[in-house]
Amino acid sequence: MLYKNVGVDINKAEKALAGIKSDIQKTHNKYVLSEPGYFGAAYQIPESYKNPVLISSIDGVGTKILVAIEAGKFKGLGEDIVNHCVNDILTMGAKPLFLTDYFACGKLDENVITSIVQGITKACKENDCALIGGETAEMPDMYPDELFDLAASITGIVEKDEIIDGHKIKSGDKVYGLKSSGFHTNGYSLIRSVISNMAKLSLDSYIPEMEDTLGEILLRSHRSYYKILCPYLDSITGLVHITGGGFYQNIPRVIPEGLSCHIDIKKWDIPYIFKFFADKGDIPSVEAFNVFNMGIGMIVIAKELDIGVEIGEICCGKEPVVLDGIDAIL
Repeated sequence: MLYKNVGVDINKAEKALAGIKSDIQKTHNKYVLSEPGYFGAAYQIPESYKNPVLISSIDGVGTKILVAIEAGKFKGLGEDIVNHCVNDILTMGAKPLFLTDYFACGKLDENVITSIVQGITKACKENDCALIGGETAEMPDMYPDELFDLAASITGIVEKDEIIDGHKIKSGDKVYGLKSSGFHTNGYSLIRSVISNMAKLSLDSYIPEMEDTLGEILLRSHRSYYKILCPYLDSITGLVHITGGGFYQNIPRVIPEGLSCHIDIKKWDIPYIFKFFADKGDIPSVEAFNVFNMGIGMIVIAKELDIGVEIGEICCGKEPVVLDGIDAIL
Protein backbone atom coordinates (compact mmCIF):
# COMPACT_ATOMS: atom_id res chain seq x y z
CA MET A 1 0.00 0.00 0.00
CA LEU A 2 1.22 3.49 -0.88
CA TYR A 3 0.67 6.70 1.07
CA LYS A 4 -1.24 8.26 -1.82
CA ASN A 5 -3.55 5.24 -1.87
CA VAL A 6 -5.01 6.51 1.41
CA GLY A 7 -5.29 10.09 0.16
CA VAL A 8 -1.95 11.73 0.99
CA ASP A 9 0.23 12.76 -1.94
CA ILE A 10 3.45 14.17 -0.48
CA ASN A 11 4.93 14.72 -3.95
CA LYS A 12 2.04 17.02 -4.87
CA ALA A 13 2.71 19.17 -1.81
CA GLU A 14 6.41 19.39 -2.60
CA LYS A 15 5.67 20.33 -6.21
CA ALA A 16 3.21 23.06 -5.17
CA LEU A 17 5.64 24.59 -2.69
CA ALA A 18 8.56 24.41 -5.13
CA GLY A 19 6.57 26.56 -7.55
CA ILE A 20 6.21 29.39 -5.05
CA LYS A 21 9.64 29.17 -3.40
CA SER A 22 10.85 32.26 -5.25
CA ASP A 23 7.85 34.26 -3.99
CA ILE A 24 8.67 33.22 -0.43
CA GLN A 25 12.33 34.20 -0.78
CA LYS A 26 11.31 37.68 -1.98
CA THR A 27 9.97 38.35 1.53
CA HIS A 28 13.36 37.62 3.10
CA ASN A 29 15.95 40.14 4.29
CA LYS A 30 19.47 39.91 5.66
CA TYR A 31 18.20 38.72 9.05
CA VAL A 32 16.72 35.49 7.66
CA LEU A 33 19.44 32.88 8.15
CA SER A 34 17.71 29.77 6.80
CA GLU A 35 16.37 28.58 3.48
CA PRO A 36 12.71 27.67 2.85
CA GLY A 37 11.99 24.01 3.47
CA TYR A 38 14.38 23.33 6.35
CA PHE A 39 13.15 21.74 9.61
CA GLY A 40 13.29 25.05 11.43
CA ALA A 41 13.67 28.71 10.55
CA ALA A 42 16.35 31.09 11.83
CA TYR A 43 15.99 34.85 12.20
CA GLN A 44 18.64 37.12 13.68
CA ILE A 45 17.42 39.93 15.92
CA PRO A 46 18.32 43.28 14.29
CA GLU A 47 21.34 44.86 15.96
CA SER A 48 19.74 48.32 16.10
CA TYR A 49 17.60 47.39 19.14
CA LYS A 50 19.03 48.19 22.60
CA ASN A 51 16.58 46.27 24.81
CA PRO A 52 14.43 44.24 22.41
CA VAL A 53 11.28 42.38 23.38
CA LEU A 54 9.74 39.81 21.04
CA ILE A 55 5.95 39.96 20.65
CA SER A 56 4.12 36.97 19.19
CA SER A 57 0.57 36.11 18.16
CA ILE A 58 -1.29 33.37 16.33
CA ASP A 59 -4.61 33.40 14.54
CA GLY A 60 -6.74 31.86 11.81
CA VAL A 61 -9.11 33.07 9.11
CA GLY A 62 -12.20 31.31 10.46
CA THR A 63 -15.29 30.50 8.44
CA LYS A 64 -14.49 33.20 5.89
CA ILE A 65 -12.76 30.22 4.29
CA LEU A 66 -16.17 28.74 3.46
CA VAL A 67 -17.14 31.93 1.61
CA ALA A 68 -13.87 31.78 -0.35
CA ILE A 69 -14.47 28.13 -1.25
CA GLU A 70 -17.98 28.90 -2.51
CA ALA A 71 -16.68 31.84 -4.55
CA GLY A 72 -13.57 29.97 -5.74
CA LYS A 73 -11.29 32.88 -4.75
CA PHE A 74 -8.44 32.26 -2.34
CA LYS A 75 -5.62 34.82 -2.69
CA GLY A 76 -7.35 37.24 -0.33
CA LEU A 77 -7.24 34.68 2.47
CA GLY A 78 -3.46 34.82 2.44
CA GLU A 79 -3.59 38.60 2.81
CA ASP A 80 -6.20 38.22 5.57
CA ILE A 81 -4.08 36.02 7.78
CA VAL A 82 -0.97 38.18 7.51
CA ASN A 83 -2.72 41.50 8.06
CA HIS A 84 -4.73 40.16 10.98
CA CYS A 85 -1.57 38.90 12.71
CA VAL A 86 0.33 42.12 11.97
CA ASN A 87 -2.45 44.22 13.50
CA ASP A 88 -2.53 42.06 16.62
CA ILE A 89 1.12 42.60 17.52
CA LEU A 90 0.94 46.23 16.37
CA THR A 91 -1.38 46.90 19.31
CA MET A 92 1.68 46.49 21.55
CA GLY A 93 3.80 48.74 19.34
CA ALA A 94 5.64 45.83 17.73
CA LYS A 95 6.95 45.85 14.19
CA PRO A 96 6.65 42.49 12.37
CA LEU A 97 9.77 40.40 11.86
CA PHE A 98 8.64 37.02 10.54
CA LEU A 99 5.64 34.78 10.03
CA THR A 100 5.04 31.04 9.72
CA ASP A 101 1.84 29.59 8.29
CA TYR A 102 -0.16 26.39 8.67
CA PHE A 103 -2.39 24.97 5.91
CA ALA A 104 -4.39 21.80 6.59
CA CYS A 105 -6.74 20.15 4.11
CA GLY A 106 -8.55 16.96 3.18
CA LYS A 107 -7.17 16.86 -0.36
CA LEU A 108 -4.45 19.20 -1.56
CA ASP A 109 -5.38 21.44 -4.48
CA GLU A 110 -2.25 23.04 -5.97
CA ASN A 111 -4.17 26.03 -7.29
CA VAL A 112 -5.68 26.75 -3.89
CA ILE A 113 -2.47 26.60 -1.88
CA THR A 114 -0.54 28.51 -4.56
CA SER A 115 -3.10 31.32 -4.51
CA ILE A 116 -3.08 31.48 -0.72
CA VAL A 117 0.71 31.56 -0.41
CA GLN A 118 0.87 34.23 -3.11
CA GLY A 119 -1.49 36.29 -0.99
CA ILE A 120 0.64 35.64 2.08
CA THR A 121 3.86 36.71 0.34
CA LYS A 122 2.19 39.81 -1.10
CA ALA A 123 1.02 40.92 2.34
CA CYS A 124 4.34 40.01 3.96
CA LYS A 125 6.20 42.27 1.55
CA GLU A 126 3.73 45.09 2.17
CA ASN A 127 4.23 44.74 5.93
CA ASP A 128 8.04 44.34 5.91
CA CYS A 129 7.62 40.82 7.23
CA ALA A 130 9.52 37.69 6.21
CA LEU A 131 7.71 34.41 5.54
CA ILE A 132 10.31 32.02 6.95
CA GLY A 133 8.45 28.74 7.34
CA GLY A 134 5.20 26.85 7.26
CA GLU A 135 3.46 23.51 7.30
CA THR A 136 1.20 21.90 4.71
CA ALA A 137 -0.81 18.97 6.05
CA GLU A 138 -3.00 16.75 3.87
CA MET A 139 -5.32 14.83 6.20
CA PRO A 140 -8.05 12.76 4.58
CA ASP A 141 -10.83 11.74 6.98
CA MET A 142 -9.97 14.74 9.17
CA TYR A 143 -11.30 17.20 6.55
CA PRO A 144 -13.65 16.63 3.60
CA ASP A 145 -11.80 16.90 0.27
CA GLU A 146 -12.81 20.47 -0.53
CA LEU A 147 -12.30 21.92 2.96
CA PHE A 148 -9.14 23.34 4.50
CA ASP A 149 -7.99 25.50 7.39
CA LEU A 150 -5.46 28.32 7.47
CA ALA A 151 -3.57 29.78 10.42
CA ALA A 152 -0.35 31.69 11.01
CA SER A 153 1.98 32.68 13.81
CA ILE A 154 3.81 35.99 13.78
CA THR A 155 6.74 37.40 15.73
CA GLY A 156 7.47 41.10 16.03
CA ILE A 157 9.84 43.31 17.98
CA VAL A 158 9.68 46.42 20.14
CA GLU A 159 11.97 48.22 22.56
CA LYS A 160 11.00 47.30 26.12
CA ASP A 161 10.32 50.89 27.16
CA GLU A 162 8.17 51.48 24.06
CA ILE A 163 5.65 48.67 24.62
CA ILE A 164 2.06 49.86 24.31
CA ASP A 165 -0.07 47.99 26.85
CA GLY A 166 -2.67 50.54 27.92
CA HIS A 167 -1.15 51.44 31.31
CA LYS A 168 -0.42 55.00 30.09
CA ILE A 169 -4.05 55.66 29.13
CA LYS A 170 -5.48 58.58 31.12
CA SER A 171 -8.81 60.31 31.51
CA GLY A 172 -9.10 62.96 28.81
CA ASP A 173 -7.29 60.95 26.13
CA LYS A 174 -9.00 61.07 22.75
CA VAL A 175 -10.31 57.97 20.98
CA TYR A 176 -9.84 57.70 17.21
CA GLY A 177 -11.20 55.16 14.77
CA LEU A 178 -9.46 53.85 11.65
CA LYS A 179 -11.83 52.56 9.00
CA SER A 180 -12.04 48.89 8.14
CA SER A 181 -12.25 47.44 4.63
CA GLY A 182 -15.34 45.45 5.60
CA PHE A 183 -15.94 42.51 7.90
CA HIS A 184 -12.22 41.64 7.91
CA THR A 185 -12.05 38.07 9.28
CA ASN A 186 -14.76 38.01 11.93
CA GLY A 187 -18.46 37.30 12.23
CA TYR A 188 -18.70 35.05 9.18
CA SER A 189 -20.61 32.27 10.91
CA LEU A 190 -23.38 34.78 11.66
CA ILE A 191 -23.13 36.29 8.17
CA ARG A 192 -23.41 32.89 6.50
CA SER A 193 -26.40 32.00 8.64
CA VAL A 194 -28.20 35.16 7.51
CA ILE A 195 -27.44 34.34 3.86
CA SER A 196 -28.63 30.73 4.19
CA ASN A 197 -31.94 31.89 5.68
CA MET A 198 -32.70 34.12 2.69
CA ALA A 199 -33.79 32.31 -0.46
CA LYS A 200 -32.99 35.17 -2.84
CA LEU A 201 -29.62 36.11 -1.34
CA SER A 202 -26.37 34.60 -2.66
CA LEU A 203 -22.75 35.59 -3.19
CA ASP A 204 -23.71 36.69 -6.70
CA SER A 205 -26.34 39.10 -5.41
CA TYR A 206 -25.56 42.67 -6.44
CA ILE A 207 -25.72 45.24 -3.64
CA PRO A 208 -26.39 48.60 -5.35
CA GLU A 209 -25.52 50.66 -2.27
CA MET A 210 -22.05 49.05 -2.22
CA GLU A 211 -21.68 48.92 -6.01
CA ASP A 212 -20.47 45.34 -5.82
CA THR A 213 -21.62 41.74 -5.44
CA LEU A 214 -22.07 40.27 -1.99
CA GLY A 215 -19.25 37.79 -2.60
CA GLU A 216 -16.75 40.51 -3.48
CA ILE A 217 -17.77 42.56 -0.45
CA LEU A 218 -17.39 39.62 1.94
CA LEU A 219 -14.00 38.64 0.52
CA ARG A 220 -12.40 42.07 0.80
CA SER A 221 -9.05 41.62 2.52
CA HIS A 222 -8.46 42.41 6.17
CA ARG A 223 -6.83 45.85 6.27
CA SER A 224 -3.34 46.28 7.74
CA TYR A 225 -2.73 49.40 9.86
CA TYR A 226 1.02 48.91 10.19
CA LYS A 227 2.24 51.52 7.70
CA ILE A 228 -0.47 53.97 8.80
CA LEU A 229 0.35 53.81 12.51
CA CYS A 230 4.14 53.38 12.53
CA PRO A 231 4.90 57.14 12.48
CA TYR A 232 2.61 57.73 15.48
CA LEU A 233 3.49 54.87 17.84
CA ASP A 234 5.45 57.14 20.24
CA SER A 235 2.33 59.26 20.82
CA ILE A 236 -0.17 56.42 21.27
CA THR A 237 -1.28 55.23 24.71
CA GLY A 238 -3.56 52.41 23.56
CA LEU A 239 -4.47 50.40 20.48
CA VAL A 240 -7.45 48.09 20.03
CA HIS A 241 -7.76 45.72 17.09
CA ILE A 242 -11.51 45.23 16.60
CA THR A 243 -11.74 41.54 15.78
CA GLY A 244 -13.93 38.75 17.15
CA GLY A 245 -15.88 40.14 20.09
CA GLY A 246 -16.38 43.53 18.45
CA PHE A 247 -16.28 46.62 20.65
CA TYR A 248 -17.58 45.18 23.91
CA GLN A 249 -14.93 42.48 24.32
CA ASN A 250 -11.87 44.00 22.65
CA ILE A 251 -11.80 47.51 24.12
CA PRO A 252 -11.80 46.39 27.79
CA ARG A 253 -8.59 44.44 27.12
CA VAL A 254 -6.57 47.68 27.16
CA ILE A 255 -8.56 50.04 29.42
CA PRO A 256 -7.11 50.39 32.96
CA GLU A 257 -9.42 49.82 35.90
CA GLY A 258 -11.40 52.92 36.86
CA LEU A 259 -11.44 54.32 33.33
CA SER A 260 -14.12 54.11 30.66
CA CYS A 261 -13.92 54.40 26.88
CA HIS A 262 -16.91 56.48 25.75
CA ILE A 263 -17.63 56.20 22.03
CA ASP A 264 -20.19 58.25 20.12
CA ILE A 265 -21.46 55.95 17.37
CA LYS A 266 -22.79 58.92 15.39
CA LYS A 267 -19.22 60.13 14.80
CA TRP A 268 -18.74 57.87 11.77
CA ASP A 269 -20.83 56.54 8.93
CA ILE A 270 -21.42 52.85 9.48
CA PRO A 271 -20.99 51.17 6.08
CA TYR A 272 -24.24 50.03 4.52
CA ILE A 273 -23.29 46.35 4.46
CA PHE A 274 -23.29 46.17 8.29
CA LYS A 275 -26.76 47.69 8.42
CA PHE A 276 -27.84 45.35 5.62
CA PHE A 277 -26.97 42.22 7.61
CA ALA A 278 -28.33 43.64 10.86
CA ASP A 279 -31.64 44.25 9.08
CA LYS A 280 -31.84 40.99 7.11
CA GLY A 281 -30.79 38.91 10.10
CA ASP A 282 -32.80 40.86 12.67
CA ILE A 283 -29.58 41.35 14.63
CA PRO A 284 -29.92 43.72 17.63
CA SER A 285 -27.60 46.74 17.71
CA VAL A 286 -25.79 45.53 20.84
CA GLU A 287 -25.19 42.14 19.22
CA ALA A 288 -23.90 43.75 16.01
CA PHE A 289 -21.35 45.80 17.97
CA ASN A 290 -20.43 42.70 19.94
CA VAL A 291 -19.64 40.68 16.79
CA PHE A 292 -18.67 43.01 13.91
CA ASN A 293 -16.22 45.91 13.62
CA MET A 294 -19.01 48.11 12.22
CA GLY A 295 -16.60 49.96 9.94
CA ILE A 296 -13.85 50.60 12.53
CA GLY A 297 -10.99 48.11 12.33
CA MET A 298 -8.56 49.74 14.75
CA ILE A 299 -9.12 52.09 17.69
CA VAL A 300 -6.33 54.48 18.60
CA ILE A 301 -6.10 56.16 22.02
CA ALA A 302 -3.85 59.17 22.46
CA LYS A 303 -3.72 62.59 24.12
CA GLU A 304 -4.01 64.29 20.75
CA LEU A 305 -3.43 62.87 17.28
CA ASP A 306 -4.21 63.86 13.72
CA ILE A 307 -5.33 60.47 12.47
CA GLY A 308 -8.55 58.70 11.55
CA VAL A 309 -11.86 59.95 12.92
CA GLU A 310 -12.26 61.18 16.48
CA ILE A 311 -15.02 58.96 17.88
CA GLY A 312 -14.81 59.35 21.64
CA GLU A 313 -12.91 60.04 24.83
CA ILE A 314 -11.50 58.28 27.87
CA CYS A 315 -13.36 59.17 31.07
CA CYS A 316 -13.49 58.02 34.68
CA GLY A 317 -16.07 55.29 35.14
CA LYS A 318 -16.82 51.71 36.11
CA GLU A 319 -17.84 50.43 32.65
CA PRO A 320 -14.77 49.80 30.43
CA VAL A 321 -16.73 50.72 27.29
CA VAL A 322 -19.84 52.82 26.75
CA LEU A 323 -21.35 53.16 23.27
CA ASP A 324 -23.46 56.29 23.17
CA GLY A 325 -26.42 56.23 20.79
CA ILE A 326 -26.37 52.49 20.17
CA ASP A 327 -30.12 52.03 20.57
CA ALA A 328 -30.94 54.20 17.57
CA ILE A 329 -28.05 53.43 15.22
CA LEU A 330 -29.38 50.46 13.18
